Amino acid sequence: MKNTIQPWIQAARLRTLPLSISGILVGSAYAYYQHSFDWIIFVLALCTTLSFQILSNFANDYGDGIKGTDANRIGEKRLVASGEITSAQMKKAIIINSVIAFVLAVALIYFAFGQQNFVYSFTFLVLGIASIAAAIKYTVGNNAYGYSGFGDVFVFIFFGLVAVVGSNFLYSQSIDIKLFLPATAIGMLSTAVLNLNNMRDIDNDRIANKNTLVVKFGLKFGLWYQRVLVFMPIVLYILFSFNFKNGTPGFSFLFLDLAISHNKTITKIVEKNSPNEFDPLLKTVALTTFLFAILLSLKIITS
Repeated sequence: MKNTIQPWIQAARLRTLPLSISGILVGSAYAYYQHSFDWIIFVLALCTTLSFQILSNFANDYGDGIKGTDANRIGEKRLVASGEITSAQMKKAIIINSVIAFVLAVALIYFAFGQQNFVYSFTFLVLGIASIAAAIKYTVGNNAYGYSGFGDVFVFIFFGLVAVVGSNFLYSQSIDIKLFLPATAIGMLSTAVLNLNNMRDIDNDRIANKNTLVVKFGLKFGLWYQRVLVFMPIVLYILFSFNFKNGTPGFSFLFLDLAISHNKTITKIVEKNSPNEFDPLLKTVALTTFLFAILLSLKIITS
């Protein structure tokens, strides 16, 4: 068995990593605005989130690979399905990465709350364990929730609400209700990436009994769902921006133009019924979400 670093880099799916830290950037920027930012917490939060994402990617590769879901997939190849990484090797990597993620989460909790706030520490420890379990159970096991249409819920909660509001709580130890606006926006944009992925894989997922929302309700549903997921964040951003001195909509017009262009593209693909054409859009939407987070963070810290 050929064993080099390259297959593991591919299995880590580097193009998903910027998306995973988008919420952390926004939550941390708001902590800076609140005068509660801390560099140690920021670095540990980024490292913990990246470890969760890589763990999720490994587990997804393993779960779909052993179930045969990736046998005829469109787009980037999966390593267990292709045989470049054995299922035993990937299972070992999942265990090792779970330990790393847990250690990083404990370190993050310690530096955020110290020994004085047991309730906060315990709550976030449970949340960390739940995140590890959720990352693995997405496609692994007989009751994998990604096969029952609940992947969207997981992405929205963990990439949006937990990433933004949760990361900010690590600094401020409080919840600002206004943060749910950008948290919802980031969560919806992240879900838009998953929805594109599910629209692309609809035929293969249907054969493999992976009942995503798109498999359950069809491509036309996926199209309208995608429209909500990419247009609604612009509205949420505008509402959130008015909380600051420079409360103009700003770059919302840029993202409105991108959303309109995206809508035209996916509409044509759905009308032609050619899901394989969705693959190039995945990277674009993921990077657009990351750009959205960066520009929103800059707006926050300069207010």
